[in-house]
Amino acid sequence: MKKAVHFGAGNIGRGFVGEILAENGFSIDFIDVNEQLIEALKSRHTYDIELADQTHQHVVVDNVSGINNATDPAAVVEAIAKADVVTTAIGPNILPRIAPLIAEGLDERLKNNEAPLDVIACENMIGASQALKADVYKTLQNKEAADRFVGFPNAAVDRIVPAQNHEDILMVTVEPFHEWVVDASQMRNADLKLDGVHYVPDLEPYIERKLFTVNTGHATIAYMGYYLGYEDIKSAISDESVLAQLRAVLAQTGGLLVKKWKFSGSELETYQNEVIARFMNPDLSDAISRIARTPLRKLGYDERFIRPIRETDGLELPNDDLIDTVGMVLHYQDSGDAEAVELRKMVDGASDLNAVIEKITGLPAGPLVEKIKSAYDKYVR
Repeated sequence: MKKAVHFGAGNIGRGFVGEILAENGFSIDFIDVNEQLIEALKSRHTYDIELADQTHQHVVVDNVSGINNATDPAAVVEAIAKADVVTTAIGPNILPRIAPLIAEGLDERLKNNEAPLDVIACENMIGASQALKADVYKTLQNKEAADRFVGFPNAAVDRIVPAQNHEDILMVTVEPFHEWVVDASQMRNADLKLDGVHYVPDLEPYIERKLFTVNTGHATIAYMGYYLGYEDIKSAISDESVLAQLRAVLAQTGGLLVKKWKFSGSELETYQNEVIARFMNPDLSDAISRIARTPLRKLGYDERFIRPIRETDGLELPNDDLIDTVGMVLHYQDSGDAEAVELRKMVDGASDLNAVIEKITGLPAGPLVEKIKSAYDKYVR
């Protein structure tokens, strides 16, 4: 049986990556520091996935185990040395922390194993696998062999996993839809192609399609929903004004995607409508505070709002609805989210709001910053 090592035994790891790997005949070692999850995986070797739709169908994932990388790093090294594929779904901020252990595992592997291996970071981040590679190479000893036999292909992943609480610690609820796209040009083990994964010669169009549709769209619902006083996505998207804003924003990001990447208009419209239907799924409704958290990151230069605003501006495409949404983001408050608290300090204490907008977004002084400032002013109560 083929062997996978997967970093991150959380809901995305078990409910998305784990399911695909198991369907392709892999046994899976989940790597995590959550002792309860790891012990449950080690003792039971199986778990259930529930689909968040009217059927509530259960999918059983077998041939799994767990390794605690905090207490047993040697076992992780041994597992990587024997793996057929290594994947992660652990969060972009955690990737640098696991990189030294991956490096140690690769060095052990490359002593006597020249079978090609791909390390795929399935994170909500552009260029995650290549970023992980850079961190791995900081401590990797046998870089020359790794260059020949180890690939770090970037990936785009998409599956909504709502907040949940089950009596069974391993049970996870996910939406039926999923998409996993891998950059085939960066692979070393080109013969290992997983059913349920889409391999493409250039990943960037698919990353941007997902980022500018799913991420931008979900965040639009959350921030406008918050501004209007809603507490969950289901309630917010039921408001016609929120749905109209969502469609307007996606029309503008869609115009960019068609212009930049030559997606067909009808293909993109079908994709957008499917995404909107996913947002409207009552079984997937999430708290607005969960979707809107970390607003400073979401207003970053290469993130879901500012990147399409910059690029539409450069192509002289409309972006007023995107800018309008950013105006609402700047009013977001959540005392339980450190970034939201920092955002409020920066905005409310500003003597020069334009300078604050420049700092948050990375945009230079100029018309775009002025437009965002005007959008903010529009929503002052």
